[in-house]
Amino acid sequence: MGFLDHLDELRTRLIRSCVAVAAGMLVAFLFIDRLAEFVLAPTRAALPSGTNLIGTRLGEGFAFYFDVALIGGVVIAAPFVLFQVWRFIAPGLYTQERRLVLPFALVATAGTIAGFLFAHYWLFPSMVAFFARFSPPGVKLMPTVDNTFGQYKNMVLAMIAVFQLPTLIMFLARVRIVTARFLWSKIQYAILIAFIAGALLTPSPDPWNQTMMAAPMMAMYILSIGLAWLVAPRDKQRSSITHELRIVFTAVALDYAWRKRRV
Repeated sequence: MGFLDHLDELRTRLIRSCVAVAAGMLVAFLFIDRLAEFVLAPTRAALPSGTNLIGTRLGEGFAFYFDVALIGGVVIAAPFVLFQVWRFIAPGLYTQERRLVLPFALVATAGTIAGFLFAHYWLFPSMVAFFARFSPPGVKLMPTVDNTFGQYKNMVLAMIAVFQLPTLIMFLARVRIVTARFLWSKIQYAILIAFIAGALLTPSPDPWNQTMMAAPMMAMYILSIGLAWLVAPRDKQRSSITHELRIVFTAVALDYAWRKRRV
């Protein structure tokens, strides 16, 4: 295919993916109240008793529903979108490269689900509970839906990105950019970077929330070391060549010894 043909193929795949996401949004809107309750339930449970989320401007509730429906539409359409991505890139891959797609897709999917569940059920509610304890006398906590959901989305996206570290390390190890030994030798720097990132990503200054943010980063880094060792290419071709060279050198040495003995 020529360059323009590739662009036309990409346009077709993008249009189909957008239509699938739009269809998924329509399905999500049918269950919007249940989805909204699912998203807000852990946060509302972490707030003090009698505290409710409020809206302070017109359209805030609609914007919240639209964002929830969009996220739901992306989740519903994700298998079809991934299939379109596969159909676009598959013709340019070798057979051994196609075999690696499924393990990478499984690790990336597992990381996405784990990152979402960790942020949804543990990290963000604990952060809400921590901030809710600090309310000046005479001040009633009344968090808005827009602000709370905005922080929720940022936290979820950050954790999903953190839990994609094994997928990234698998790719880098497969193309020989990093090795398990190299990653293990730099673990002290990884700990330092994890705690710095935890301090930057967590709006709370206390060590507990910082540690809760840094702990999954270190867990993913250690998991990545094991995956890097598993997917590291074993250079069988080089071993075969070395074995053949040994055979040739042995034959030459035996021939030389035989001729010298005859002389």
